[in-house]
Amino acid sequence: MKISATIVALNEERNIARAIESLRCADEILVVDSGSTDGTREIAARLGARVLTEAWRGYAGQKNFAAEQAANDWILSIDADESLTEELEAEILQLQRSTPAADAYDFPRMAQYLGRWILHSGWYPDRKIRLYHRGHARWVGEFVHESVRCEGQVAHLNGNLLHFTCSSLSEHTRTLDRYTTLAAREIVARGRAVPITKLLVDPAWTFFRMYFLQRGFLDGPQGIAIAWMAALYTFLKYAKARLEG
Repeated sequence: MKISATIVALNEERNIARAIESLRCADEILVVDSGSTDGTREIAARLGARVLTEAWRGYAGQKNFAAEQAANDWILSIDADESLTEELEAEILQLQRSTPAADAYDFPRMAQYLGRWILHSGWYPDRKIRLYHRGHARWVGEFVHESVRCEGQVAHLNGNLLHFTCSSLSEHTRTLDRYTTLAAREIVARGRAVPITKLLVDPAWTFFRMYFLQRGFLDGPQGIAIAWMAALYTFLKYAKARLEG
């Protein structure tokens, strides 16, 4: 079971070294860069990764391109702001010493937000398929919130994938603006109607669900920020869809 680890990147010099250094279990590390103007490519190459440059195809398209360029059929796909824990790496190394019993594997992702590891708010365990055989699985999602769809059997690993998200509310706001634009385009492209009630009711419900039902209050002030920003995300994607539709 030889594994190619793939990372798609754009101006990720702050994160790329941490991601690559966590991939000791991989037989190959491939970074697909979409035009960085910082030191991303140089850092990746210095750390032993194979670096390709490819114009942006969208999140799913870029990750599928990376998988297609890999030397091995087994793909371990992580984002530049993610890294494997030692526990997850050990599980993957154990898999490599045996015959895989599945076509893809998911594992929990734990996010660090504003300096705190988030264990509630609907953010954890947030299981994601990130290790898969490219003959049985591929990335889907034309606009945003891409995911791996597997046509075969999916098994579970227990080690955490670490996700280093926003370090400031300003950074979160910039990300939210970009993602809500993509989400609105997806709504418009699918011809979905956005009644005014969605703008009035859904943001409040989102806050209530994340902060109270999903126990975001246990995540401290970060929990309040997560619920509030999620409510704002909900409002903006519907508002943009109505305006752009």
